[in-house]
Amino acid sequence: MFGFSGCDKKPIGAAEKMHWDRDMCERCKMAISERKFAVQIIDPKTGKDYKFDDLGCAVLWLKEEKIPWARQAIIWITDAKTGKWIDARKAKYVSGTITPMAYGFAAYTDATLPKGAKVFDYPYVAKRIEEIEKENSTKVKAY
Repeated sequence: MFGFSGCDKKPIGAAEKMHWDRDMCERCKMAISERKFAVQIIDPKTGKDYKFDDLGCAVLWLKEEKIPWARQAIIWITDAKTGKWIDARKAKYVSGTITPMAYGFAAYTDATLPKGAKVFDYPYVAKRIEEIEKENSTKVKAY
């Protein structure tokens, strides 16, 4: 008989509200403060949300944690120009950007993509992030 309108649940798959400078990256545990490079991965079955400060952390977390639902994961990334959430699998990526964890990829939509930029898709970027991480770990072992 009594309803609670303030307890509305977000639909599964929607991006959670970020608490900038307070939410922590699931992988590196740094505070998420860069509004143009944040990522959220959502478990499509439970709706549980995982937040990241850089696409590199998100991609590597999926692999390192052997997430069984990785292929079905809903992945949001902020558009590097507008800061709005966009589908990471459909985004257009540009490399050479200074990002929080130095993986260097910024996401855009067709409308916000810098003119003349060389564009990469999500599968290429995910593979390249894994290669960068492997190269970095090899360098560290050499010291």
